[in-house]
Amino acid sequence: MGKVKVGAKDFVHPAEGGVYVKLRVSPRAKSTAIKGLYGECAIKLSVAAPPVEGKANAEIERYLSRVFEVPGSDITVVKGASSRDKVVFVSGSGPDEIRTLLNSLIR
Repeated sequence: MGKVKVGAKDFVHPAEGGVYVKLRVSPRAKSTAIKGLYGECAIKLSVAAPPVEGKANAEIERYLSRVFEVPGSDITVVKGASSRDKVVFVSGSGPDEIRTLLNSLIR
């Protein structure tokens, strides 16, 4: 299982059964939206929900399920549940399709 790296956009990592996506989250924003890259290896994501009782994580999962056009159960925050730096797992998707979708929203 090798890493796929495309330029500086090393925010998607292949895994068995799906991909990991690195995020930098800003809670309590006006709206939930992808805001671009955070450094070279994470996606900057603003989240409307507050970071209490898992509300921001639930909003991240709902939002990304719409962006990636997958069921909500296919998106899981697997690292950083109480941190601004998070890793989400997208099951059943490949790194190229996820990277392409994210790149189309970043530009």
